[in-house]
Amino acid sequence: MILEAETDDGVTLRAHETGPSSAPAVLLLHSLGCDHGMWDEQIEALVSGFRVVAPDARGHGRSGAPGGDYTLDRLGRDVLAILDAAEIDLAHVCGLSMGGLVAQWLAIHAPARTGRLVLANTASRIGSEALWEQRLFAVQAGGMAAIADALLGRFFRPGFDPDVVSRFRDRLMATDAIGYAGCCAALRDADLTGRVGAVANPTLVITGQADMATPPAQGQALADAIPGARLASLPAAHLSSVEQPDMFTVALLEHLTGTEPQ
Repeated sequence: MILEAETDDGVTLRAHETGPSSAPAVLLLHSLGCDHGMWDEQIEALVSGFRVVAPDARGHGRSGAPGGDYTLDRLGRDVLAILDAAEIDLAHVCGLSMGGLVAQWLAIHAPARTGRLVLANTASRIGSEALWEQRLFAVQAGGMAAIADALLGRFFRPGFDPDVVSRFRDRLMATDAIGYAGCCAALRDADLTGRVGAVANPTLVITGQADMATPPAQGQALADAIPGARLASLPAAHLSSVEQPDMFTVALLEHLTGTEPQ
């Protein structure tokens, strides 16, 4: 089913919701330039035992895409609005890239709403101010076509399934350029490096061995900064949940159920 939430600044957000309403809730937060569909493989595996909520972030998919710069705080409060609309008090959270940064924000700012964390292909600071300024200006000048090929080269390793790559290119091209630019501004300004040590949630950090956007060393640094965090490394580029869905899903389920190898 489609869940809708209205934010305090008048934006309509939409999320895909499935699974038993009485089951533990899991939030799946997607990467920049994607939508909830990037989690299709994981949703299929989770739905028998969890209530799964996979939002389209502001500026993406079926959610609203207002103009102007977004902030990490705004993206985090958007997720809280979705939880409120779903009447979910507590959710485990799995986020990849931008979604992983939002998951960190939730654990810091709304710990009572946040259960176990899976932080995939992400960091406490993603990229640099110059990188995001360049990306933002490129999209404003030339739309999504100006950056699509370069992004796909970071999403996946060379030679990965061309049908999947084509599908994600279509998703990139369908992303609202105004919303994408707004999220670029949020990532330009977001830096949780000095704050992730406050995360008290059981945390799994997943890295991609060929990830150029958030290299493995950044994932290791994130795991080192969060007390008790575990690290898993997958043979993948940036979208490890898509490139290695089986391995990713096993690690995700083990962590959510507390059955990971000791």
